[in-house]
Amino acid sequence: MALTAIVSYDGTDSDRDALALGRLLARAGASLELVYVRHAPDDLKDAPATDDGMPLHVVLSGSTPDGLRAFALENGAELVVFGSEYRTAPGHVVPQASARRLIDGGPVAVALAPAGLHERDEVPVATIGAVGEDGDPCVAETAGTLAAALGAEVAPRATAGADLLVVGSKPGTVTGRVTISAAAEYLIELARCPVIVLPRGVALAP
Repeated sequence: MALTAIVSYDGTDSDRDALALGRLLARAGASLELVYVRHAPDDLKDAPATDDGMPLHVVLSGSTPDGLRAFALENGAELVVFGSEYRTAPGHVVPQASARRLIDGGPVAVALAPAGLHERDEVPVATIGAVGEDGDPCVAETAGTLAAALGAEVAPRATAGADLLVVGSKPGTVTGRVTISAAAEYLIELARCPVIVLPRGVALAP
């Protein structure tokens, strides 16, 4: 079964970046679902449209991360894709508030797109960095699966030239949950490429 990836989408440039990353994952075989979370019934009529008319699920929830989490669990999605925080410098990765909520104990993997990703003509992936602090095999397995699907190579550690970075949750995290260490958080801040953060003991297979 193909990996199902949810793209958090509200039509902003940040969420267009998320969609661009989602399309990269689709190249690797993932199935995409766009989800628009609104906080009041009156907002439902204002759901955005994508440039190519991709179907969009509208979810009513008082909290964006709670709405995305519930949709993911109800629909068997393994990954939620976000753009970076508003006003992030182009090419940098800064998790927005909803992404941070899911990175702190969430039940699904989280992917983060650098600011401005949707403005690139293409998003080539030649090298994938794999970072698991205690050698979590799921990190290397996920990186290897993505590399095979995208025609890329896996670097043993994160490198400055990586085109995609896979980061594992820290030791001691409950299996199936996401929690990152301060070192991993700092690594994400330094990243200049898309980042995928895995739940503990879970490998993704597009």
